[in-house]
Amino acid sequence: MRTYHCFWLLFWAGQPHQSFLTPLSKRTSGFPEKEKVLVLSGNSRRDLHRSKRSWMWNQFFLLEEYTGTDYQYVGKLHSDQDKGDGSLKYILSGDGAGDLFIINENTGDIQATKRLDREEKPVYILRAQAINRRTGRPVEPESEFIIKIHDINDNEPMFTKDVYNASIPEMSDVGTFVVQVTATDADDPTYGNSAKVVYSILQGQPYFSVESETGIIKTALLNMDRENREQYQVVIQAKDMGGQMGGLSGTTTVNITLTDVNDNPPRFPQSTYQFRAPESTPPDSPVGRIKANDADVDENAEIEYSITEGDGYDVFGITTDKDTQEGIITVKKALDFENKNLYILKVEATNTHVDPRFLYLGPFKDSATVRIQVEDVDEPPVFSRPAYIMEVKEDVPINSVIGTVTAQDPDAAKNPVKYSVDRHTDMDRIFNINSGNGSIFTSKALDRETLLWHNITVIAAEIS
Repeated sequence: MRTYHCFWLLFWAGQPHQSFLTPLSKRTSGFPEKEKVLVLSGNSRRDLHRSKRSWMWNQFFLLEEYTGTDYQYVGKLHSDQDKGDGSLKYILSGDGAGDLFIINENTGDIQATKRLDREEKPVYILRAQAINRRTGRPVEPESEFIIKIHDINDNEPMFTKDVYNASIPEMSDVGTFVVQVTATDADDPTYGNSAKVVYSILQGQPYFSVESETGIIKTALLNMDRENREQYQVVIQAKDMGGQMGGLSGTTTVNITLTDVNDNPPRFPQSTYQFRAPESTPPDSPVGRIKANDADVDENAEIEYSITEGDGYDVFGITTDKDTQEGIITVKKALDFENKNLYILKVEATNTHVDPRFLYLGPFKDSATVRIQVEDVDEPPVFSRPAYIMEVKEDVPINSVIGTVTAQDPDAAKNPVKYSVDRHTDMDRIFNINSGNGSIFTSKALDRETLLWHNITVIAAEIS
């Protein structure tokens, strides 16, 4: 008759928390109450020489992060050849054998000696064997089994960044994508909800919202205006356990900046500007500056100025200072107080980059009136001709009048004029002039053979 032997490994298959509370002295004294027995059997002793086995073990679970004071009980190894006389010895080998997992070589009780972390190592593969203590030979085939560490929720969600930075255009539609935040949980995603993350917004409402499953942040308020508020700080929470009570959580900060769009037209702060310009102002010289205010920035605040109407359209011009966005009014032609002393211009300021989406806000231009008063300058008398040529005979008597020059004050005052000879041009004082009427006469005899031409300069000055 052929005899069959059985090699048993016993494990808790019920609630693991109950076994953890059992003192070690009681756990190792025999089979635990109500445990299920898993049987591994071979055909005969001759089967020990076969490399292929005809059985398969299920995997078993231990709770990670066990906090009890005693070792955590795993299971019990038992052979049907164990008569209780101490002739058999139970041994373990494989992952963590002798360190993390120990076996009572007499009773076959297996225990875990340390707290196990699933995130560090989730699965252990061990081999159990019973040998004859006297001969050292195995009495059963070596049996392999798997211990899988049962996950607990001991890891809070962690965001990929502590701080996110994002920007969106102001006045964006509700539901505009801002940025996606991502949090990961090191717990087991295949077991329970320990790693199921749900996003929520703790700070940043009512301006922004977050999709609970994706972490996508969107705008939630219409017509957010950069000119009213540019920076927003949003705090997002990621909570595991599907967001249920008792779940662990982590947070991240999202700094959101509203970027500018051209939603503000330029506006002159006053309707009328007044400047004064001396009539002596050279062409291309500046007369004054005006500026239309624009609440936008950068290219959206760029302004182009032009003169659209006025009686000085061809006398004055205007250009834009690219640095200050001011309009510089300049003189294009010479001014003449006596001819015209007041000019009235209409100046227009227009945005150079207009966004069609915001045309409903009104025309992106504005106009103002510019009054330019020409100031009189005391101008010197002006001769009727730039040069005079006079002929005289060499034998004329002294004090003979040889010709007359005339000059007038061009100013409105029309002050009288007095005349004099520039003695640097008549060192010998050959000629003289009547200071009142400008008649030139000889004061010495003339000699054609000595000097044919005389060039003299006459000065006309106002009598004030």
